[in-house]
Amino acid sequence: MSGPRESTSFAALRGQLQEAAAAFAGGPDALEGILLGMVDDVDRAVREPLEIFPVCHHSPASALAMARRLREKQPKVVYLELCEDMTPLLTELRNCRLPVAVQAFAGDVDGFPADWAPLSVVAPVTEASAEYQAIAYALDTPGVELVLVDRSSDHVFQWDRRGEHAQEGAAPPEEAEAALHGEAVGVEIGDLRPRFAELEEHLLRHGKVRHWSEWWHQYVEVPLGDSDHDTYRQVMFLIGSLFRRLAPGEGSRVRVDEDRERYMWTRMREHLTATGTDPEDCLYVCGAFHAASRVEEFGVHGASDTFTISPRTATTWQYGLIPSSHAAIEAQFGLAAGSVSIAATEWAKSLKRTRVKPFRLEGQAGTRKPGRKTAGAAVAPAPQSPVAADRLTGFLRRPPVLDGLDEAELLGWSVDIVRAARRNGYLASTADAIAVFETSILLAGMRDRAKPTPYDFQDAAVTCIEKDSVPGRRDVRRLVEIMMGGDRIGQVGYDSLPPLARDVYDRLAPLELKLEQRGVRRALLDMASRPELQACSDVLWMLRRLLPQGAARPIMGERGLGERSIQESWDLALGTHQRALIELGYEGVSLEQVLEQRLRRDAYGAHATTATVLAAVEDATLYLRSRRLTDELGTHALKVLATERSVDGAPEVLRRVRALLAYYRTSEPVLPSWIESFVKTGYAHYCTLLPTAFGDEDATVGQVAAMLGFLFSMESLALSLGCDRTQLELAVAQSHPDEPSKTALLWAAQVQLGTLSRAELRARCDELLDNPLVVPAYPRYLSGFVHALEPVPGLADVVVEAVSNAFGRLPDTVLLPWLPLLITTLRSGASDLAPLLIREAGRIFPGRLAALDAWIPPWRMPQTDPFTAARPKPAPDVHRGATLLTTHPATCDAVAELLGYDGVWAQSEVPLPSGVRLLATHPATCDAVVELLGYDGVWAGTAAGPNPSGGAVLTARHPVTADALESLLAGG
Repeated sequence: MSGPRESTSFAALRGQLQEAAAAFAGGPDALEGILLGMVDDVDRAVREPLEIFPVCHHSPASALAMARRLREKQPKVVYLELCEDMTPLLTELRNCRLPVAVQAFAGDVDGFPADWAPLSVVAPVTEASAEYQAIAYALDTPGVELVLVDRSSDHVFQWDRRGEHAQEGAAPPEEAEAALHGEAVGVEIGDLRPRFAELEEHLLRHGKVRHWSEWWHQYVEVPLGDSDHDTYRQVMFLIGSLFRRLAPGEGSRVRVDEDRERYMWTRMREHLTATGTDPEDCLYVCGAFHAASRVEEFGVHGASDTFTISPRTATTWQYGLIPSSHAAIEAQFGLAAGSVSIAATEWAKSLKRTRVKPFRLEGQAGTRKPGRKTAGAAVAPAPQSPVAADRLTGFLRRPPVLDGLDEAELLGWSVDIVRAARRNGYLASTADAIAVFETSILLAGMRDRAKPTPYDFQDAAVTCIEKDSVPGRRDVRRLVEIMMGGDRIGQVGYDSLPPLARDVYDRLAPLELKLEQRGVRRALLDMASRPELQACSDVLWMLRRLLPQGAARPIMGERGLGERSIQESWDLALGTHQRALIELGYEGVSLEQVLEQRLRRDAYGAHATTATVLAAVEDATLYLRSRRLTDELGTHALKVLATERSVDGAPEVLRRVRALLAYYRTSEPVLPSWIESFVKTGYAHYCTLLPTAFGDEDATVGQVAAMLGFLFSMESLALSLGCDRTQLELAVAQSHPDEPSKTALLWAAQVQLGTLSRAELRARCDELLDNPLVVPAYPRYLSGFVHALEPVPGLADVVVEAVSNAFGRLPDTVLLPWLPLLITTLRSGASDLAPLLIREAGRIFPGRLAALDAWIPPWRMPQTDPFTAARPKPAPDVHRGATLLTTHPATCDAVAELLGYDGVWAQSEVPLPSGVRLLATHPATCDAVVELLGYDGVWAGTAAGPNPSGGAVLTARHPVTADALESLLAGG
């Protein structure tokens, strides 16, 4: 759609372009339509009653022209191309240090696909931007209204497909500063970049520049820096129309652009109708691409009933400010590295050169306090001309103004870059500074420039200083970027933080550290002398769980089940990770609430496993100490376990259940009901899956060993809760593995159950070594034996024996090729069980090398029972108990002395010891033993006196007792 051509303001320019099109194309064709259409777009935008101010994002020329125009026109209403739902946040900018980004965030989506969550939209704001000038003017000038008219954050995702959010040409954020925006969708004012790839390539090649940022600086920023208002507007309209008409026909992107323009003009007409404001008192700030719009709704007199704004979805959006940086803006919007920093430097130079007074929010952090206002500070509004005169013709025909070489500035740059290079390890000297100076001038001359630009100087510095290697972390190109202004990083003030972030800073106040500043702060917590720091420790452990790695990193101290440190040391970088802390505030009002929500989300997620839920139970116990939450999550873990049909998470389940059981047994009087039910259900569940897991090729030997570890280690508790051991025996009997490692694991389980003796297990290992066909697979059998130490740790000596027999029996021709396989198998499959094997080997083998030659392995010694060999065989006709007393009279003497008896040993016809008299003297002792053994006899008399042999009779009737005493005294 082309605008009306009744205006004669650009008649001369139309004629010249028509003649040029005919000369170049040989007659009327598409070129003429494009050229004349561009003039029509400019004419239409200029004649619009509501003044349109086209801008380019982060352009010093746009910011300078905006500051001039605001002081001249002093509009009463400023319409700004920015998401309309971000209006309440703009007043918080005065509490921040720029650059920052206005953010809309939605963690839970309603109306969008679930895999899109979380949704995030950011609009970065820098001081050298036209939109900041408009915001500062509107917020600090009484009687001025600021109205955001662009689509809402909800419509950003309604209109755009998810795959189109990524900006074309955007570099991946490699540094922390470049990742400050995360994966948020960027919204900027004035996206002025050719969408026609061939056009951009043509401009870069003929402009003798490397990237678009350099072309824009050379051919737009510099010429427009000192131009008047009408010239600036018409040139920006022309550039926007050129890029718009030469854009390829991307249906979805063109549709979104046109819908945005319809949206903004609809909102502006609604506001004008509701307030009755005169369009002459308004200013519409938008990107130059949207200023040259050709939609029917364009202008205050455009069509009003052709576009309907769709309602928002039910998604709840939260808003806040997050820190931004020059590198983050460049990475998100595909700008050249260092271009935003160079723009900030050019902005400061332009203010000094033109003496234009910019607008700054009162109380803005990071800016100088304004001085006393002079009488001439207020500028009277400039009279408005009905139709602006043609300024394009003169601007396009005017030869470029050659800016003279500023030798002092270039010399200062050369000296500064050499100084910075020396600090970063380069062998730079004064000669390099001279070389950079001369090379900059040479490069500018080769590129048809009278004055070297910062990009020319950057190329010259790389050529003369960097040479072929980079000694430090930063290369010369990065050093130039830092020297030109650096990567300025913004900060959100305390008053603009969400309640959760402010609560974190308040709770960590006893540490007496400036945590809001960037960088790492070392915190030392001595809870023994300062018990109030225990609350700070709890906050730090929760932050470590919730924030990215590096925000809160413990140096000393740990927190585990049943463990609490009395001293801790932390490295804190909350200022560096302020964005993550702010986004954490979107999820709740306290750390405990957010942590509970995340634990529930992990436990009840669609892909949650039993190990995941148990991890949530452990975290709830560690950080929240909430019995209600742990019982709820534990009950859910029981349900998840019952529905699992694989054993992938068995090792993690075993590890976490063991830790939780050990914790509850030491800290609780009784076990929670959920963990008892978990052990009972897990016992039956793993018994059911055991035969399948032994035969499943996808199940690893470590997973099967973890299942057996659960069954054997929880067996006593499970049986006490009503489980049947027969179920485990049947499961092992039904298992028939084919893999050697699982076969060895099955043998170990059979040994534990008693269906296979250790002697039979050793015989099977010997048979494996005797079979030449099985020897190559012997390391896999050993891997199974090592994994068997998890459920059956008592087999450590058998595993050591199996490895030792292999080294002792196999020849070198077989052993040497087999040894690397053994080492790699043990390292990859059983690295956590190797220490147990090593300790057992250290116990069995001699500690000195000299003793190794005469050492006989325990498994090669004759298998005799030392208890049976050491015990003497009693005579059949002699009371062995009485013989024991006479053989060891010192024992009887000690007992007699203990009981206070002073008698002496006496001889008798019967070879009985005199200790029998002690038994007769103290019959109560014998009576107690008789009653204990169930003997109902009576004392009998002998020739030795009245009842002297009652103990002998008792001993004869109960020889087992005498044998036990004899063996005990003999050391058996």
